[in-house]
Amino acid sequence: MGVVPAGTATTAVPASTGRPYVLLSCATSIDGYIDDATEQRLLLSNTEDMDRIDAVRAGCDAILVGAGTIRADDPRLVVRSARLRAARQAAGLSPSPVKVTMTARGLLDPAARFFTVGDAEKIVYCAGPAVDKTTELLAGAATVVDAGDPLDPARALADLAGRGVERLMVEGGATVHAQFLTAGLADELHLVVAPFFVGDRRAPRFVGDGAFPWHPGRRARVAEVRQIGDVVLVRYALSERCADG
Repeated sequence: MGVVPAGTATTAVPASTGRPYVLLSCATSIDGYIDDATEQRLLLSNTEDMDRIDAVRAGCDAILVGAGTIRADDPRLVVRSARLRAARQAAGLSPSPVKVTMTARGLLDPAARFFTVGDAEKIVYCAGPAVDKTTELLAGAATVVDAGDPLDPARALADLAGRGVERLMVEGGATVHAQFLTAGLADELHLVVAPFFVGDRRAPRFVGDGAFPWHPGRRARVAEVRQIGDVVLVRYALSERCADG
């Protein structure tokens, strides 16, 4: 993968140059919520499924979350398993995938664990007007890339492809998932359903309103259904690049 010095603003390559395989991952309640309306984070998955997610992460070149997720959850976004980290290193890779985020305004804390935990490269795709401010804010902590105005996920994907990223895992939140889905930039969706309801419309849902490529006249293909403890994983094929099994 190509490396640009941290804290340097660059221009993303055109989207026509191609993009990585994009896998979206999300857990919801039975009624489609990804969190509740309290300040405490809602646990939707279980230990066995978290191990599965760790293995999926380890098989990717980069992991992407939105800036809102960094602010709300302060995720580490690293491979937890020592065995999986060692396997990546044996293959000549960093212990954990590259960390990626997208931000329209550059409201990011350089002390967040996204930036401070792990040795993997960190890349911030930023809307053009906020690039200079964000580059100064994150100097030494991340590479800042101009992704257009408004922020264009297709430009971010093209830039990642130019850096050698072939497989990208998108872990949310709702706005980022909706951006990739409505733009038709997703190849696969891992949707885990927890066995309970949230029942509070103040809480965030998986995605909001939008014009999605998959609708009653064009159904997504189910590639796999698997029970994992008390949750269920449904793997949807959203493009011909996604294989069954």
